[in-house]
Amino acid sequence: MTDIFSKKRRSEIMSRIRSKNTKIEKLVFSRLRARGVYFQRHYRKAPGNPDIALPKKMKAVFVDGDFWHGYKFTTFKNRLPEFWRRKIENNIRRDTKNRAKLRRMDWVVLRIWEHELERDFDKTVEKIISFLQSLPKIPSGQARARRKGGVGGIPPRPSRKRSPAAVPEKLRAEPSRKIAFSF
Repeated sequence: MTDIFSKKRRSEIMSRIRSKNTKIEKLVFSRLRARGVYFQRHYRKAPGNPDIALPKKMKAVFVDGDFWHGYKFTTFKNRLPEFWRRKIENNIRRDTKNRAKLRRMDWVVLRIWEHELERDFDKTVEKIISFLQSLPKIPSGQARARRKGGVGGIPPRPSRKRSPAAVPEKLRAEPSRKIAFSF
């Protein structure tokens, strides 16, 4: 099947499609902020970059577009050109893999579809809020251990300390002198 648009026109159309900060995501973010819900957007430290994340509670929400993430993909996949079929199949595989990784790391994951928000926006936002507020917070010591790499298969964070060789000579401090006190 050939494209009905020229390469230039197709490029213009595709350049307008956003992978993050879509209109629907922005609406959800603003409603959550208005309701006083604190969260991190597009959290890069978790697999799949969840659209909404609470790292301390280890909760992630994905707001997925119906077409790009394959909602009811089996019903329309035969009508798509091979390129788009492979693209969406790869998206579905990647999403499944990322959700599995998050669950292995003890994250709780909620997936929201675009059509849910379009059908009943308020009800779906309430669903997100109740999900984010539902489970008890992980004890801070346990969460800290997880973040440092001690639990759940998370790789440890790289050290921020510089090795002595990496610090310029001018900035190195003199060795501390021990002072003895006598009473």
